[in-house]
Amino acid sequence: MFDPYEIRKDFPILERVINGRKLIYFDNAATTHKPLPVIEAIREFYIKYNANIHRGLHTLSQEASEKYEKAHETVAKFINAYSWDEIIFCSNTTDALNIVAYAWGLNNLREGDEVVLTVMDHHSSMLPWRNIAKFKKIKIKYVDITNDGYLKYSDFEKLITERTRVVAFPIMSNVLGTINDVKRIVKLAHEVGAIVVADGAQSVPHMPTNVRDLGIDFLAFSGHKMLGPTGIGVLWGKRELLEEMMPFKVGGDTIKDVTLDDVIWHDVPWRFEAGTPNIAGAIGLEAAIKYLQKIGLQNIRNHEKQLVEHTFKLFKEELGDEVTIYGPRNPNDRGGVISFNIKGLNHHIVGRALDSLFGIAVRTGMHCAHPLHYRLGLKGTVRASYYLYNTREEVEELVNALKFIVKQKENIEAIFKKDIEGIICPTG
Repeated sequence: MFDPYEIRKDFPILERVINGRKLIYFDNAATTHKPLPVIEAIREFYIKYNANIHRGLHTLSQEASEKYEKAHETVAKFINAYSWDEIIFCSNTTDALNIVAYAWGLNNLREGDEVVLTVMDHHSSMLPWRNIAKFKKIKIKYVDITNDGYLKYSDFEKLITERTRVVAFPIMSNVLGTINDVKRIVKLAHEVGAIVVADGAQSVPHMPTNVRDLGIDFLAFSGHKMLGPTGIGVLWGKRELLEEMMPFKVGGDTIKDVTLDDVIWHDVPWRFEAGTPNIAGAIGLEAAIKYLQKIGLQNIRNHEKQLVEHTFKLFKEELGDEVTIYGPRNPNDRGGVISFNIKGLNHHIVGRALDSLFGIAVRTGMHCAHPLHYRLGLKGTVRASYYLYNTREEVEELVNALKFIVKQKENIEAIFKKDIEGIICPTG
């Protein structure tokens, strides 16, 4: 049975005391904590078989290479890829999405082609294509959202044309929590021969993912958002697309042979994993996936849905009109991300107060989604994001803290106003 209280025993950091209060960590959309099995897997690598991969016949190199390649297989099975060699390890979701834009986009897009994005996109999904547009003179189009935080599917129908070559979007919004109708978008894109690039940073860690069933062409996600270490990410792509792509980062391990006149590129995925990779990161990611599989992704999804329902109920009962929540109100249509604002208080002040007075970690700002906030008419939000180790009691502590902040608005603003003066947060 799923038991968050037992799960928490695997996360020593959750025992930390912050400003006199036991840590409540609600910043999981930014990064997640690491369970002991992940930490131990990384430790074991450095203690027992630390060596470079694919570069030696000695025992340590062979062991490291085997573990690294096995991690590709584990990731492939986790998302139901067709084959392990469709898995490319990179540094994070941003890196993965840039690989698609530069390795596929530069070689396949022509002047006059169109790329359809959404105002809901994380900057990492949006900006690579905007950069490519400068080189290739392509047109970028944007799908809008409804006032309650859903994508306007009628916009997809209008904007996707015979000129559309790429449709990119998040499976789940990192601000609104909206879970998008992937298959509906895929159908529209494939009808005109466009490829579909899905940002899975917020979805893959929280719900079952089956790339074959979804029908997408590329999927990007990060290890650190799913209990794994930082510095490791995944790009999955259909083999036929990967085979035709030219690597845009080249060097060690990307080639079969090089002469002064020619180069023969390595097979996929190695041609896209230039230089010494994050070997420990891949091993840690594999351990994280095994941990998640043991818990069950559907169990995690159900748990987060219950936390969202509990949050909505308490916000309505205890905070009323003092707090505005953004995004869909139906917990079935959203993940465990709650972005909100307190009436009359700057979002950064709320975040500082939650940390300083209650030991509650949330994120404040525009969450690397400036266009979405501008579309909502906002300069920022407070974001609480849940994961498998969060509990109903922690949600209740958050609500109690917000009630205190609401009652002490003037004092809270006076105390923390200086903390946010001149604050510079380029990523929002």
